[in-house]
Amino acid sequence: MSSESADSGGPSAVVTRLRQLFDQQGGELYGGEAVTQLEHALQAAQLAQQQDRPPEEIVAALLHDVGHLIHDLGDDCAERGIDDVHELAGARWLADDAGFIQAISEPVRLHVPAKRFLCAVDAHYHAELSAASQLSLTLQGGPFTTDEVAAFRETPYSESAVRLRGWDDLAKQPGLTTPSLDHFLELVERSMLETP
Repeated sequence: MSSESADSGGPSAVVTRLRQLFDQQGGELYGGEAVTQLEHALQAAQLAQQQDRPPEEIVAALLHDVGHLIHDLGDDCAERGIDDVHELAGARWLADDAGFIQAISEPVRLHVPAKRFLCAVDAHYHAELSAASQLSLTLQGGPFTTDEVAAFRETPYSESAVRLRGWDDLAKQPGLTTPSLDHFLELVERSMLETP
């Protein structure tokens, strides 16, 4: 287990660790955007909730960038030409250390590939990305090839990842009022307790 492990203490320990991560790192700017990591997470979760998505998609929206919170590369790594591979680090932490189900960890793992997919299949999508997201896209490999598009379509949870990508792209509004972190962490704990 990584140093960021929830120590296998069950849902309450996971929620405590998530609260610590957001307390410690959530106030940092979200990679070149005008919102913090916490504001971005809360806005993404709120968008999922407003669309009446199931709890696992709301939790994935809240935690899709947890990989940014568990590394020490700083919030300007893209500007320094570094791909922090946060989607893989976050998904690994969620699945292996925290014990989340694949319906939560897999859309998190796939939310960067979903951006590359959308850039390949939607002519307007790339142009509408923020400057920071366009920069990170370059570091992440650019738009998918035709073969990569076909493979992504066949990947389990790819549709959830595309929805998550949409919320991710919209969750960048300074000063937007959202429910509290505690509101969503209650959902995190409930979703873990209800999982066999």
